Amino acid sequence: MQRIAQVPRAHWRERLNEQGFRFHSIDPDGHDVSGHEPRFAYWREDVAYRFTEAQIEQLYAASNDLHAMSMDLVGRIISRGDLGRLDIAAHAQALIEASWERRDPHLYGRFDLAWNGIGHPKLLEYNADTPTSIIESAVAQWTWKVDVQPQADQFNSLHEALVARLSDIGMRFARPQLHLACLFDSLEDVGNVEYLMDVALQAGWQASMLDLSDIGALPDGQFADAQDQAIRACFKLYPWEWLVHEPLAEHLPASRTQWLEPAWKMVLSNKALLPLLWERHTGHPNLLEAHFNAEPLGSARHVIKPLLSREGANITVMERGQDVLSTGGAYGGQRCIHQAHATLASFPAPETTFMHGPLDQVHAVLGTWMVADDCVGLCVREDITPITSNSAYFVPHYFE
Repeated sequence: MQRIAQVPRAHWRERLNEQGFRFHSIDPDGHDVSGHEPRFAYWREDVAYRFTEAQIEQLYAASNDLHAMSMDLVGRIISRGDLGRLDIAAHAQALIEASWERRDPHLYGRFDLAWNGIGHPKLLEYNADTPTSIIESAVAQWTWKVDVQPQADQFNSLHEALVARLSDIGMRFARPQLHLACLFDSLEDVGNVEYLMDVALQAGWQASMLDLSDIGALPDGQFADAQDQAIRACFKLYPWEWLVHEPLAEHLPASRTQWLEPAWKMVLSNKALLPLLWERHTGHPNLLEAHFNAEPLGSARHVIKPLLSREGANITVMERGQDVLSTGGAYGGQRCIHQAHATLASFPAPETTFMHGPLDQVHAVLGTWMVADDCVGLCVREDITPITSNSAYFVPHYFE
């Protein structure tokens, strides 16, 4: 695994825009800075990550193993009535149990892994409900590879897998019609959902987008769009743990809407999954030791994570009882898990400037994409700190 300097394409912004990837130059607040920022703000192609074929095969195998263990754990937690260990509210537990019992189909997710290409990849968390970076992973980095590294390969069949999976799910409907919902005030969310709408159209669905605020309910409790058209199937780029507390949540138990992702994904997207996996598979080479309290980890360097934090918020790195690195955020009131620390791959980054000058290094986290139950791709994000946040860069990869 190497970080290799690249020559950016002359008209890289225009090339990305052509593909529908229009939030390539957003700042951490989600604002488009392409008009006045000559440097890379989010997407960058002045560097790329190079892997060997053996490393890609190892990531593939590890991700499939982690997914299989996670799916087995979902069934175990539900059958044992252990959803309370994840601090999931009672009314949401009922939704999860019903969704699992129906075997509601799932679409995709992304593992975040710490690895430098040596030893075993280590699971940091599973983004199984609302993972983003989908258009940049499936389309933008593939086109970059074709343009810049045509002789190489890339771990990336994400687009084809998504089309095939949505086609399979569409066969459950006499007339496949998919609504795709997000908050329209987020340029990034809109870009991801626009891409998935295109995927749905290629998979044979009739598809349309709507703002989450436009979802309402018909007199019989069925969800509907602003034109009072019943929502039979809906992809929502909005976390389940937020949705179950919205006013419309009262209609969820009786609604016939097929949700993507399904309610049972609340188990996989909860960081309580990490200590529960460790309990079930203690010592597994792809897992980090994790617990619901700090005592078993002693004075060792470890990370404290709220059960439902996002984008690196409210993370604390502890060593010998001292806070050595932490981030702020809106998730501070939650119960936390304690996970053994894993050092991210770090690389010198003299070409990367931040604030007043160049950086000594950047830290890379690997994201492996699952579609249905198979690993189909890889993405790399790098940040200026060891805690990957919403200010991280997206960097393409290839392998030889």
